[in-house]
Amino acid sequence: MKVGIYGQFYHANSGIYIEELLNVLDEENIKVAIEENFLKLIDENNEIKKDFHHFETFKKLDGDFDIFISVGGDGTILQSVKYIQDLDIPIMGINTGRLGFLATVNKEEIRTTITRLLNKDYKISERSLLSIRTNPKVEALFENNFALNEVAVSRKNTTSMITVDTWLDDEFLTAYWADGLIVSTPTGSTGYSLSCGGPVVTPATKALIITPIAPHNLNARPLVIKDNTKITLKVSGRADDYLVSMDSRIATLKNNTTITIQKAPFKLKMVEFTEDSFLKTLRKKLLWGEDKRN
Repeated sequence: MKVGIYGQFYHANSGIYIEELLNVLDEENIKVAIEENFLKLIDENNEIKKDFHHFETFKKLDGDFDIFISVGGDGTILQSVKYIQDLDIPIMGINTGRLGFLATVNKEEIRTTITRLLNKDYKISERSLLSIRTNPKVEALFENNFALNEVAVSRKNTTSMITVDTWLDDEFLTAYWADGLIVSTPTGSTGYSLSCGGPVVTPATKALIITPIAPHNLNARPLVIKDNTKITLKVSGRADDYLVSMDSRIATLKNNTTITIQKAPFKLKMVEFTEDSFLKTLRKKLLWGEDKRN
């Protein structure tokens, strides 16, 4: 088995958990490759005493990897998409961050989790992604033009709202007067979309969610559509440009640039253990069913 390991931040006191992960993999004689910048970050923090430089490093993945381990929070998993893309490598998230809808493996359970991984005591949850293209073409968006959570357009350098003309399969839907607009996957329904009033959608649902951000027309409500729908957006406003984000990646586009959003032609595979099902995570993270009166 060959495992890739990636992290983008070094959370406080996470050294002991990173060291335990590397120790367990070493003990099991698992072939390991650590993302180059993450290894440098580990070295700089000096919390890990054992030298793991016998492990390989990588800047880019290939099809030889069996599992990709993300160390951090949900944001780290979102960044992992740029490495995995369409390589069909299952990803497992160890949560050393905070909320963790995607990074569900408890950092205190690393050893038992690796044992279960080796015994294939898990299932795969397939997650849809979004891809975009623009007219005129914006090169900065096309190197890694995939989003696991959402694509969003929003105002930039102005307090004025923007107008987002929206078409579904080339049929005009409406013009949203708002601070922006979010197009979310089911995975992203518990993220930015949820904070703007969007619905929670289970990961296997074949749907996309369109959620306005602070709409001026108060009757504008989130809309759930088929996931094979082509969504076309054209933004205009008082400023000359606006922002488009794909998960945590941001670019600036000129007014009246046309954005086309569609479901990506591949899915991301998430490693899921029985006790970490989406419904159980909802109850745990959103405190569903919790009532101080009981």
